Amino acid sequence: MTPTEAVQSRRSVRAFTDQPVDRETLTRVLEKAQRSPSGGNVQPWNAVILTGEPMQALFDRVAQEFPKGRAALKPEYDIYPNDLDGAYEERRFGVGEDMYASLGITREDKAKRLMWFANNFRAFGAPVLMLVHTPKYMGPPQWSDIGMWLQTIMLLLREEGLDSCAQEAWAAYSPQVREMVDIPDDHIFFCGMAIGYRDPDAPVNRFDVKRAPLDESVRWEGWQ
Repeated sequence: MTPTEAVQSRRSVRAFTDQPVDRETLTRVLEKAQRSPSGGNVQPWNAVILTGEPMQALFDRVAQEFPKGRAALKPEYDIYPNDLDGAYEERRFGVGEDMYASLGITREDKAKRLMWFANNFRAFGAPVLMLVHTPKYMGPPQWSDIGMWLQTIMLLLREEGLDSCAQEAWAAYSPQVREMVDIPDDHIFFCGMAIGYRDPDAPVNRFDVKRAPLDESVRWEGWQ
């Protein structure tokens, strides 16, 4: 698979099969991903990779909190800016509406939307969940480095025939994650990533995820 093919075939997969993922394959991916760039070669990423009983125990713990609604949500950082607006907010809103449309869930059906949202905290059926953390003193440049590392992992997973879904949603249940997983107190819990084999027939894996045209993001100067 070429880098272009990996980029074009990667998407946030939200329905996985129950096919197990081989640890040797994940080790190969993660060892390659250690070549990801980072400012000053700091390599600020840290992760815990769950499967089997420990992963199910985390799912069960978060399920206890889910009925409490927003009162149970305690992220350690703002997942989205409070003042997100304009095209940025339109894109965020748009992809959500397109996803629910693919599932046949109307905007008015709040109960079904909530039931679907709960799938986040079962890693969408994936057999592997990676939890990412970093020292609290790390700043925006190092968080950018972690993003490059995560993207590298996602593309290498595609090379292996695997898929993923980066899940900042897990940050909303940081206290419960810390109860169940050994994350150092002086680290901030960033996100999860579901890893497995996509269900190619699931509508939620097939809807078109729109991207902004290049001229909305890039300006050229000095070119003829």
